[in-house]
Amino acid sequence: MWPGVLPLVVVLITLLHLPRCSLGKVDYRSKEKEVLDEILGEKKYDARIRPSGENGTDGPAIVRVNLFVRSIATISDIKMEYSVQLTFREQWLDERLRFNDFGGRLKYLTLTESTRVWMPDLFFSNEKEGHFHNIIMPNVYIRIFPNGSVLYSIRISLTLACPMNLKLYPLDRQICSLRMASYGWTTDDLVFLWKEGDPVQVVKNLHLPRFTLEKFWTDYCNSKTNTGEYSCLKVDLHFKREFSYYLIQIYIPCCMLVIVSWVSFWLDQSAVPARVSLGVTTLLTMATQTSGINASLPPVSYTKAIDVWTGVCLTFVFGALLEFALVNYASRSDMHRENMKKKYREIEHSASVDPATELLEPDGSTNFQMKPLVRHREDTMSMDKMRQCEIHMQPQKKNCCRSWLSKFPTRSKRIDVISRITFPLVFALFNLAYWSTYLFREEVDDE
Repeated sequence: MWPGVLPLVVVLITLLHLPRCSLGKVDYRSKEKEVLDEILGEKKYDARIRPSGENGTDGPAIVRVNLFVRSIATISDIKMEYSVQLTFREQWLDERLRFNDFGGRLKYLTLTESTRVWMPDLFFSNEKEGHFHNIIMPNVYIRIFPNGSVLYSIRISLTLACPMNLKLYPLDRQICSLRMASYGWTTDDLVFLWKEGDPVQVVKNLHLPRFTLEKFWTDYCNSKTNTGEYSCLKVDLHFKREFSYYLIQIYIPCCMLVIVSWVSFWLDQSAVPARVSLGVTTLLTMATQTSGINASLPPVSYTKAIDVWTGVCLTFVFGALLEFALVNYASRSDMHRENMKKKYREIEHSASVDPATELLEPDGSTNFQMKPLVRHREDTMSMDKMRQCEIHMQPQKKNCCRSWLSKFPTRSKRIDVISRITFPLVFALFNLAYWSTYLFREEVDDE
């Protein structure tokens, strides 16, 4: 009996396993073509007609957008623009594209031609230039999910306009926007919304040469025109300028040039070539530095923070050169005064000699060693008046500044000494006012 039962058992087990084996051999990748031909047939789907609204109503089609910022290449001050590379994604529901997923075996369908399905007419309103990426294949795909949801993703590079306010340059912060809007569909037909959760992502290792991305936020910017209201989305990127570069390249060299111009105060007054060459060299170097800074910035109608700094530094250098001109003039005046005093003393000395006291020497020369024994009454009165004037003119309290300046007999030397103290003190006060004004000043939003 057992030899006859065993073959029947084997046959039954084989028959039971036949449907599973045949079902496992179904190629679901080949089913994708059948599904695509079915849902995108010419008689069933028209890409020119927009999808219906939520819950199949006649309301506007809802398109949800999210971005992934891959890199920010450059931020140009002179052109007022910035370049960004991003992955742009849109997602909407088109009930005409529903299909059978074969029990979850077909998770989604993938397309590479965006013309096969309806696409939102989104454009970047502040775009200057832009291009797609086609290496090795076009970096774009469309995924159609079983419930009719469509996901569109593309990698693009854009150069976008970024109007800047440079009043606080280089201590400024700039806000650059990325604006996306519908070109032809009004809000009655198409509405853009940010995807819930995290609509904008930024790559973690984002490094910019002269800026730091502090924060970013999303907002809506719907615009109304005479043809209707259009849906609009925007991303505001908040950049802070890195100050260390400008401190090393501009502020410290300017301070050094100003300090070098003060060296002329310590040179001798008679060293005219040295003082003139030092003043002219620092003045020309400062002017070259100022022109180089302005060459890298756009011509604006307002005064920037860097203009105040370079202008004051240039004034200090020019003031040091004018100070030498004043010292040179005062030095010549002192020499002229000394010559006049010398001549006056010689005349006074020759007039004070009495001829009666002169003695003739054997060789015929005169001797002025003898003085008159009788002093005239007029001379006595004039000496008394001079003593009274000296008593009245003598200050009651001694002035420290005057006593200190009295150590320097000439006016030219006094000007140099006063300049050694005045120039650094005024420059220090300017630095205090400048940094306290621009470092703690909040930038005014003109919008």
